[in-house]
Amino acid sequence: MKNIFTIILLASITCFSAQVIIGDAVGTVAPANKGSVLLEFALGNKGIIVPYVKVLPTSAPVRVEGTILLDVVNPSKARMKFYNANTAPGTNGWFDLSGQDGNASAAVSTQPATTEPAGAKSIIGARVSTADGVLVLESNTKAMVLPQVDKVSDILSPSPGMMVYVKGINPTYNKRLAVYNGTTWSFWKP
Repeated sequence: MKNIFTIILLASITCFSAQVIIGDAVGTVAPANKGSVLLEFALGNKGIIVPYVKVLPTSAPVRVEGTILLDVVNPSKARMKFYNANTAPGTNGWFDLSGQDGNASAAVSTQPATTEPAGAKSIIGARVSTADGVLVLESNTKAMVLPQVDKVSDILSPSPGMMVYVKGINPTYNKRLAVYNGTTWSFWKP
């Protein structure tokens, strides 16, 4: 039943190029700016969890600029990574968002051992996409708004691969992207 609802939702989004808000009916983006948002998460003290990858992609279409994942090639050394065609030696184009190893062994042990069928993906913003991801957002003019929290300590049970935007009350960690590698949060400020 959930899959049927998801298919209907995604088909209607593609047809109408509408914004999708997950979590409530209003979201956090000001009404005047809603036209520039493709996907918004209004979840309170929760984050989104990126896919766990046991084999780091090394070629297209899986390795597309803008891809974010949790690298669990070695689950006890899990790291959040972002593909930006990084040219530093030994990176294969991946930028490490964690900066330190995390332990996602317990979470990885509960993941299914199967792989996704070729072409299995949900696309928002277009009818088709050459990118090979679980969730693909296609737009030249719209963005995704991450779940927003005041502080990561308000998330009672963070999961490996979780990411949020800290809009916050603590000046040290204010206005930052926060990613959780299974052990610690890493914070990124533009």
